[in-house]
Amino acid sequence: MKYMQTGGFQNQVLMRMTILFTLLFLTGFWVSNFAMFFAKMGLTPDSVQAYYLGSEQNFTLARPYQSMLEVSHAHLPMMAMVVLLLTHLLIFAPYTFRTKVTFISSSFLLAFANEAAGWLVRFVHPGFAWLKIGAFVGFQATLAFLLIGLSVFLLKSQPRNGARRPQPNSDHDRAHTPDVIRTPV
Repeated sequence: MKYMQTGGFQNQVLMRMTILFTLLFLTGFWVSNFAMFFAKMGLTPDSVQAYYLGSEQNFTLARPYQSMLEVSHAHLPMMAMVVLLLTHLLIFAPYTFRTKVTFISSSFLLAFANEAAGWLVRFVHPGFAWLKIGAFVGFQATLAFLLIGLSVFLLKSQPRNGARRPQPNSDHDRAHTPDVIRTPV
C-alpha cells in the first residue's frame, strides 16, 4: 500500500493493472448481488417478508435458523474484506476528507445492516423488511461509487515528476530481478 500512499503506483504499471483487475472482479460481485437478491425477492416489503417468513400462497417455509447462520457465517467475513479493500483504496484517492469518511462509514454500516435486516425480519418483526430494502439499495449504491470512483482514479492517474512508465522487459525490470532467477548466458 506504500505505492498508493506515496503515489508510486502511478509509475508501477503492474500495480495499477492488478488493482484494476481486482475492481473488475468486484464489479462482477456487485452485478451478482443484484441477480441473487432479485432471484429471491424484490424491492417490496411483501416479497422480503415472504422470503424470510415463508408464504402459504407460494407453499414456502420460513428460513430456518441454521440456514441463515450458514449464510451469515460466509457473508460477514467476505463483506468485511471487500469493504476493507475498497475503502482502504479510497483513502488514497483524491476525494475530500468528508467524502472519504461518509463512504467508509456508510459502506461498513450498510453492509452490516443488510445482513442484520434478514435476521430482524425473521426473528423480530416483519416491519424490518424496509430496512432490508434500504440497506441493500444503499450498499449497492456505495459499492457502485467505490468501484467507479476508484477505477476512474486509477485510469486517470499519470506518472509523477514526468517519470515514464516502465516497459515490459526493460532494463528497469532486469535490474530488479532477483539473482536466483537470472541465469548466465
